Amino acid sequence: MTLITPLMLILSAGVFEFGNLIHDKLLMEAGLSDGARYAARCNSQMYTDAGLAAIDCAAIAANIAVFGKPTATQTDVPRIANWQASNVTVTSTTCYDAVQSGITKYRSTTAQVCTVRVSGTYLYPDVGMLSFIGIGPITLRGYHDERLLRF
Repeated sequence: MTLITPLMLILSAGVFEFGNLIHDKLLMEAGLSDGARYAARCNSQMYTDAGLAAIDCAAIAANIAVFGKPTATQTDVPRIANWQASNVTVTSTTCYDAVQSGITKYRSTTAQVCTVRVSGTYLYPDVGMLSFIGIGPITLRGYHDERLLRF
């Protein structure tokens, strides 16, 4: 019992910490997916053409990724503790040929298909008991590409 108990405690702590890490990664990926979906459909030019104030699609997409809503206040709680909109990057349109080397890569009525990428990083703050064996802070990274569907 004396030999097995410390080993079991360390293994249990590692499993618990790994579970938390995966949970945070999944929350981050869900947020990035939501932000990319919004960014792919956002069209600030439409607001300008209608005589309204232009909107910042990238900032709104970053807020959606982190907070789950377009605007954030000081009291809003992010999806993951200490994750900030400044850790999310919205990359403008990247276009690809729909047909490459005679093979249809993307179904489209146009010659090119454009995507928007929302990427983010999150510094996982504490790895608990695993820090005893030299595993320090871990940076989680993720991204989501969404096909551009501006109207």
